Amino acid sequence: MSFHAIGLMSGTSLDGLDICLARFEKQQVWNFEILKAETLPYSAEWEDKLRNSIYLSAEELLELHSEYGFYLGKTVKSFIEKYQLQNIDLIASHGHTVFHQPKKKFTLQIGDGRAVKLETNLPVIYDFRSQDVLMGGNGAPLVPIGDELLFPQYDACLNLGGFSNISMKVNHQRIAFDISPVNIVLNTLALKFNKHFDENGGLAKAGKINEPLLHELNSLAFYRQSPPKSLGIEWCNEHIFPLFKGVEGLDLLATFTEHASIQISKVLNENRLKKVLFTGGGTYNAYLIEKIKSQTEAEIIIPEKDIIDYKEALIFALMGVLRMNNEINVLASATGSTRDHCSGVTA
Repeated sequence: MSFHAIGLMSGTSLDGLDICLARFEKQQVWNFEILKAETLPYSAEWEDKLRNSIYLSAEELLELHSEYGFYLGKTVKSFIEKYQLQNIDLIASHGHTVFHQPKKKFTLQIGDGRAVKLETNLPVIYDFRSQDVLMGGNGAPLVPIGDELLFPQYDACLNLGGFSNISMKVNHQRIAFDISPVNIVLNTLALKFNKHFDENGGLAKAGKINEPLLHELNSLAFYRQSPPKSLGIEWCNEHIFPLFKGVEGLDLLATFTEHASIQISKVLNENRLKKVLFTGGGTYNAYLIEKIKSQTEAEIIIPEKDIIDYKEALIFALMGVLRMNNEINVLASATGSTRDHCSGVTA
């Protein structure tokens, strides 16, 4: 049996909305094919709205939740019309994360799925994280179910996005966790140079590593915690950015790139991983990849562009298909919830 599903993903790095149409077929194993995919950059206005959403009042946030839902709906409708797509079974929308505080039993991804449905007239599945958080989990990472079903040939899958996260098999169980912030910090630092990101790590390469700052970053308590564990912008605001006072911009980029590479290679080395699939926007940061490679013997596999750019959107599309069929789409071994479960609200 085959399914055609569209996955929508907006990452914390705010580089745009990923839209991915994929065909899934289940035989002995799940097979997939990405049929059409693109990233639509946010306008300056939308980027500003999403970046500052954590500072809104409850009333303003509810308004943005609806407005962003209609934006998602209109955007995916244009995508469908542009490519004259037909026979789509569902849209799976991740939404955009504003708050993520699992210890307090809440996480919020805005973008009302009902608004997406009103614009597209297609079944929509959204809010994949809240149920897991209510069940005592981190609500993240969710992509391990896709790593398990779609990419079983690798020892681990590592995503370099706003945060780096990894999923891997340990004692026949797939565990996953956030490793460190990456683009959420690097992109913020690049803005000081009027750039949206540090292309190829060129800015970081031009800076000098500030050893005292590097030591402070590597000493943060999060890195000593056992998984499952996850990170959010609030954690960066509390623990990362305050450390940057008095350090020059290029040196901050150099130091933070070094920090991310140390934390990532440490995880690869501690788990003796041999073959690791790297995806996400940070994969294009040649300097960061070079730094990681210099500190590990793991073979880093960088796949074709569609997988690098759209793996998360692809997996949310799969999660929507699994939800539609009432199959497990969240792994407790990855999130720390009380049991595996089937998550997502249907509109």
